[in-house]
Amino acid sequence: MLEHPTLDKLGAMRLTGMLAALQEQMSQPEYQQLTFDERFGLLVDRELLHRQNRQLALRLKRARLRQDACIEDLDFRHPRGLDRSMVLSLASCQWLGKRRNCLITGPTGAGKTFLACALANKACREGYSARYVRAGRLLSELTAARLEGVYMERLRSLASIDLLVLDDWGITPLTDEGRRDLLEILEDRYDTRSTLVASQLPVDRWHEYLADPTLADAILDRLVHNAHKIALSGESMRRLKAAAPADGPAEPLAGHVTAPEEAGHAAGA
Repeated sequence: MLEHPTLDKLGAMRLTGMLAALQEQMSQPEYQQLTFDERFGLLVDRELLHRQNRQLALRLKRARLRQDACIEDLDFRHPRGLDRSMVLSLASCQWLGKRRNCLITGPTGAGKTFLACALANKACREGYSARYVRAGRLLSELTAARLEGVYMERLRSLASIDLLVLDDWGITPLTDEGRRDLLEILEDRYDTRSTLVASQLPVDRWHEYLADPTLADAILDRLVHNAHKIALSGESMRRLKAAAPADGPAEPLAGHVTAPEEAGHAAGA
């Protein structure tokens, strides 16, 4: 019998999915009724599925999402203004293929991070790379990278990510260096990758937050005009969740969604 040498060879070649499927076939007599082509096809399918799942797990690990959120967990039962069709359109990830951005704004606890992580999770499931990071922490990391002599390497790494999620935009005061770093990041990503920004500040106050008029114009020009905008509203979801019964419905999201602007500089208004 060549069963054990074959299993050993599959393990040595790291064909883990095929190995598990073959062991399953060997232990269940009903597989003997299938033809060789059918059984071999099942082995190949299992190996492919195993590799896809492993790649997805790696993408999710690298994404470092702050919350374990997915599109399927969004609750649209409460009429709070969130456009279901727009969210489902974003969930298709076509905006990533078109290299567009997404801007999510709203008060504390409105569900910005949850929605951002859900969209990033869906991007990973569709085969895109993603990375979640708080804006202030990213700028601190770039400052450290500059001191360590790996600044350009860090910028290249950020530029290669299909979806970069910048959370808590507008909370940390910016230095001149921080503004220039943001411009470098967005310049590298403009029209080549997608960026999702989540912020408590409405978009029309971002120009004021960036402070330097010249750099603010340059940064927002690369971020705002080709972006889908979602403005969340309503009470804090954390407060509602804490007050709800333990077996109550999933926390809802609320807001208003607009399509990308094709012209004009809304952020500087």
